[in-house]
Amino acid sequence: MRCLLIDDSPRYLRAARALLEREGVAVVGMVQTGEEALARVAELRPDVTLVDINLRGESGFDLARRLTSAEFPDGRSPVILISSHSADDFEDLIESSPAAGFLDKSNLSAAAIASLVGAVGG
Repeated sequence: MRCLLIDDSPRYLRAARALLEREGVAVVGMVQTGEEALARVAELRPDVTLVDINLRGESGFDLARRLTSAEFPDGRSPVILISSHSADDFEDLIESSPAAGFLDKSNLSAAAIASLVGAVGG
């Protein structure tokens, strides 16, 4: 599985990359802004994209909508929203988003990602 990580914390990006790569996920890129994300998704075509809900003034929900839109007809991949906040804090927004699901950052794992991506893929 090839994964793109989008988070505004360089420290979290490094930690998440190390964890996921230990578990067999190829982290093909790490970016900190929505603009970078849009360019990298088109270029890298990851199997899954993890998007932090709050990107320092940018909405991860808006970014998820763009990443799953017709704007990326050939490069669309499932998006999983991540946050250090509880899913309960964003329940309505998560449910109305096009994301494959939500992961609390403390529960990030290759198995959790695969479970959400598998649920979307059938």
